[in-house]
Amino acid sequence: MERYSKAYLDEVVETQGRLFDEAALRSPGIDVEDFIENYMKSSTREAMDQGQAYVLTMDDRELWDYFLEKDHFSPRKGKDIPGFVPDWIGRFYAYYQWYYNMPSRNVVEQVPVSFLVKAYNGMHDLDLELAVRKVGS
Repeated sequence: MERYSKAYLDEVVETQGRLFDEAALRSPGIDVEDFIENYMKSSTREAMDQGQAYVLTMDDRELWDYFLEKDHFSPRKGKDIPGFVPDWIGRFYAYYQWYYNMPSRNVVEQVPVSFLVKAYNGMHDLDLELAVRKVGS
């Protein structure tokens, strides 16, 4: 797998952070961890991994709609992830996937959402690349 161009990286990182953060607003009562896991293993995210510009340049609202339609995702009711944690997880996963040039579905298996929720307090103030390198090593 060849990573997509660095020209898209900042946009993908920001958009995915907003997407994860806004999930609970778009679908109140959603199981945010389930959403994140499904999204990271989806064909929508795989298209981004493959560098498909059409998907890489979507904003968070377009990406949400595209994911629901393309992957037939139906939000499950469940536990919310509070505060800014979902935004940080979205950014972390986007950068981690690009930095280590691996499929997103492998990222969420290698670094589970539950781990990042617990690690948030000690890591969210770090530079994103440093946080990714610390977890990846």
